[in-house]
Amino acid sequence: MSTLAEKFAQSRDFLTGVELVSTRGTVTETRAAKTVAFARDLAQMPGVDWVSITDNAGGNPMLAPTALGGPFRDAGREVVIHLSCKDFNRNGLESEAWLLASEGFHNLLVLSGDYSGVGIGGGAKPVFDIDSVGLLTLLGQMNAGLDVTKAAATRQVRLQPTHFFPGAVVTNFKLHENEVVPQLLKMEKKLAAGARFLINQIGFDSRKVSELIAWTRRRGHGSVPLVGNVYVLNPAVARVFRTQQIPGVVIADELAALCERHATSPDRGKAFFLELAAKQVAIYRGLGFRGAYLGGVHTVADIARVQEIERSFSPDDWKQFAREIRYSRPGEFFLFAEDPATGLAQPDQFHPDYVASLQTRPATANVTYSYRFSKLTHSLMFTPGKGLWNLGAKLCGNARDPAQGPPLMHAVEHAGKSVMFGCKDCGDCSLPDIAFLCPESACAKNQRNGPCGGTRDGKCEVEDFECIWSRAYDRLKYEGREEQLLAHAPVIQDQRLRGTSSWANTWLGRDHLARKLSTNTNP
Repeated sequence: MSTLAEKFAQSRDFLTGVELVSTRGTVTETRAAKTVAFARDLAQMPGVDWVSITDNAGGNPMLAPTALGGPFRDAGREVVIHLSCKDFNRNGLESEAWLLASEGFHNLLVLSGDYSGVGIGGGAKPVFDIDSVGLLTLLGQMNAGLDVTKAAATRQVRLQPTHFFPGAVVTNFKLHENEVVPQLLKMEKKLAAGARFLINQIGFDSRKVSELIAWTRRRGHGSVPLVGNVYVLNPAVARVFRTQQIPGVVIADELAALCERHATSPDRGKAFFLELAAKQVAIYRGLGFRGAYLGGVHTVADIARVQEIERSFSPDDWKQFAREIRYSRPGEFFLFAEDPATGLAQPDQFHPDYVASLQTRPATANVTYSYRFSKLTHSLMFTPGKGLWNLGAKLCGNARDPAQGPPLMHAVEHAGKSVMFGCKDCGDCSLPDIAFLCPESACAKNQRNGPCGGTRDGKCEVEDFECIWSRAYDRLKYEGREEQLLAHAPVIQDQRLRGTSSWANTWLGRDHLARKLSTNTNP
């Protein structure tokens, strides 16, 4: 049987994946019986190209996905294991990746992950040592043969290459421009870091869906397999989505009202929701997506029914469905102009409002005096060979403790950055990467390679403040540099530098910024 990578590469068939949500407890638990039975049925079901198994969905502790993946692997079926960064540091993620490779699980869906939920004794401490871009970078190094040579070794030690086929998630179902565009830019960084396929977030707006595939093609990523997320709703889940309790998932007023009306029907809307899912599958097929990813299903009968309904449609029916399934929110940002004939995106024409904003670049409150001062100071101090660069490097190199630099200098650094940015003294500073906003003090997930997908109308999913990546986008857009938002990625923070001087670490070539400067200046 073909692997998932081969199916995407060798065939233009429209593929079907199904999400299997894990459960808490062992496979012998009574409550797990339905999940295990569903997994066994899926392993034998024709018409399903792969099964995707979640990793502590919602940040809650659950049975590891490998425990449910065995029946699929043993049956010769393709399985995608979710691997997220919320519960492991980089060493734990590498260890987990070696286990997956050893057990024959090569297809991975790489995620930064939801903020940690409640476990034993209350809320768990999230990790987020690296993010999805960092994890994709690690997996790419493992696929190339990870170099584990020690500093004092006389010969190179390179491990055998792994054969991971990693994918990533992207969402443009966001309300504001400064949420949507950063998500699309981060998608490109995920592809650059090694993502081989993409699955979009749950959403119910065909125009947004058409914008996503239009963007990928416009930016030269049309060959990347793009899989459409189809969640089979029910009234209870719709209410949860409505409150945005699931990070990154939203339900518009019109769709919420429709779900409530169907909740009073004899079957609580089941027939309607299965047909709605089938229509979404048809839309993804018609738009040129490579497959559909079914979630919210719990029996093979429901999967079969969605597929049966979708097969009953004529080839052009999807165009009418696309006009029907347009559940956007008031004031929602659209990147492309609307095609009046289809109601979808015009891929060759940006939205007039977006074009106007690029031309006028209105002033924003995010462009503060502190930001301007920080930019100026940084250019004077950290431009190699210019300004204060040589003096700073000399002072730190000759200091009693080169990790801290001269005591007075470090005291000034820490005091100034604490007042201006809430500095946590991480020693590997990302301020210049994020328009002088601190990911340690102002991002619950310490995201250094772009925003996570969990913002709620521009606000952090954890804290009630504006996402720093939205603010950074606004600052750079004002200067005409918004497409450089993630020019620095990937950043993998060196935790060994915590508590040391980030100024000294840059001048002496120890942090990620210095490594980037070295790469850019050396032939």
